Amino acid sequence: MFSVDQIQAIHSKVKSGVDFPHYIQELIRLGVTKYDHYLNDGHTIFFDKNNYSIDSGAKYSQLNIASKGDRLKLKNALKIHQQGFTDYLVFCKQAAEAGVEKWVVDTKKMTCSYYERDGNLLIIENIPEK
Repeated sequence: MFSVDQIQAIHSKVKSGVDFPHYIQELIRLGVTKYDHYLNDGHTIFFDKNNYSIDSGAKYSQLNIASKGDRLKLKNALKIHQQGFTDYLVFCKQAAEAGVEKWVVDTKKMTCSYYERDGNLLIIENIPEK
């Protein structure tokens, strides 16, 4: 089992989207198989293969989530974040403005799926191995 402290230590190394693949590899080594990240306050629920879960708690003040998803806006935010031009909080704000309620990372499938409020999938991306 893993702890919130262990996950926070890993997360503290992430400066931009460039660091995301390495972050995922460290979570895999810790035993995380999936996590759900909620943009309203930044809390994340992490799961292992036995469905053990922990909640990280809120990471920032409430964000307003746009009522309708905008794939193009999200794709643009992802592009600049993955190139290292934005940090985590800026990306979260941009994703919320694009209508993302949450993203789900599956470390077995190596995917990150972005969902809007009504549960519709906006984008699914493959996570690079490194």
